[in-house]
Amino acid sequence: MGLTAGSVSKAASAMNVRSPLSSFYQPYTNPPSGTLLSSEDWPQNAKAPLLFTPITVGKGAAKIELKNRIMVAPMCEYSAEPGTGLPGPWHMVHLGALAVRGAGLVFCEASAVMPNGRITPEDLGIWSSEQRDAFKPIVAFIQSQGAKAGMQLAHAGRKASTLAPWLDMSTMSKNVATSIAATGEAKGWEDVWAPSAIPFVEDKYPTPVAMDDKDIAELKEKWAQAVVRSDEAGFDVVELHLAHGYLLHEFLSPISNKRTDKYGGSLENRMRLPLEIIALSRAALPAHKPLFIRISATDWSACGEKDAKTGEWLSWGVEQSAVLLDEAIKLGVDLMDVSSGGNDIKQQIKLGPGYQVPFAEQLRAGLKPDARIPISSVGLITSGKQAEEILQSGKADLISVARELLRNADMVFDWAMELDAVVNVPVQYQRAYSRMMTKKA
Repeated sequence: MGLTAGSVSKAASAMNVRSPLSSFYQPYTNPPSGTLLSSEDWPQNAKAPLLFTPITVGKGAAKIELKNRIMVAPMCEYSAEPGTGLPGPWHMVHLGALAVRGAGLVFCEASAVMPNGRITPEDLGIWSSEQRDAFKPIVAFIQSQGAKAGMQLAHAGRKASTLAPWLDMSTMSKNVATSIAATGEAKGWEDVWAPSAIPFVEDKYPTPVAMDDKDIAELKEKWAQAVVRSDEAGFDVVELHLAHGYLLHEFLSPISNKRTDKYGGSLENRMRLPLEIIALSRAALPAHKPLFIRISATDWSACGEKDAKTGEWLSWGVEQSAVLLDEAIKLGVDLMDVSSGGNDIKQQIKLGPGYQVPFAEQLRAGLKPDARIPISSVGLITSGKQAEEILQSGKADLISVARELLRNADMVFDWAMELDAVVNVPVQYQRAYSRMMTKKA
């Protein structure tokens, strides 16, 4: 006896449906993990937390919708085969697990645009087609979970050719006496670049070479190629790393930039190369893909941002960051993620819950009505209620999270429960979440 159309429909409803989001078999979680479920079915979602409200990022053609406002910040893993820059099984599992567990946007760690731009010999890179192709299955898996995949492009500058942090800064074992990755067995390199020949730490970090015009031209060429490869790998978003004391931050800050040419001195000159990189990145990236930047809003330098008497800029700070933000928006940047520090070994950071949020708030408040972009905040944001308060009070538009996700991979689900919200969970895991997925009047 043949099946009728009605019986086919009923039979299909009893099947373990294959997800249309992936090329491999996986059961279909619909809507994707981390998505707020309908208030018609889940009355407790009638007052939806802003944290789990979708947000559209970008303008014009360059728009993407994120299922929630939680971004996985780029986190260096120092886990590529030394010297290759290739992502491998560790990166697939690390990033894939975060996508499975509901984040709206998952950023890959800072990936070097050229070999001498790595922090350590074990850093990822995207200066070759082989690296591009190695990223493709990782990107596809992230996207198969209903998350967006982000690439952060970077050059480490004077912090390049150094050691993985557990070798020289560990609290668990005896530290080595240097942070320099020597040539030879450690696979370090000598062509360490910076705006000026000033090491991050004298005698402990490499002494860099001040970049000349040829070096700058090569950097720009390689950066544009890395943007193209990021697109070809399938990433939804490209972010430029202008933070944490790496090369583009080094050009921005008077602490590390003592140049006397067009790339040093005045604020306009110190911003020149970062803005050129932004412009060429926007030109190389397809119009439908958003471009983000991540900055350090302050060097946390004891000398302050500006000399009160002379008006001379002494270090990088939030006043200059506001100028940079305005110029970046003009060049087509779609989001700024606001971090801080990393460029002054004597930095005096005032740590505390949400300690970087005021910088995001100040920069967001200074945006012109006709030139507004989302601002993301990061740094010791460790609870759902804290994240929700930041969003509700207009201090930021998205929350970027790193170490809290390393401590608790189920953070997205835990934050939803903390806010009395119900978000979807992978169907494979739902039997473990009855405490959340119970209807309340």
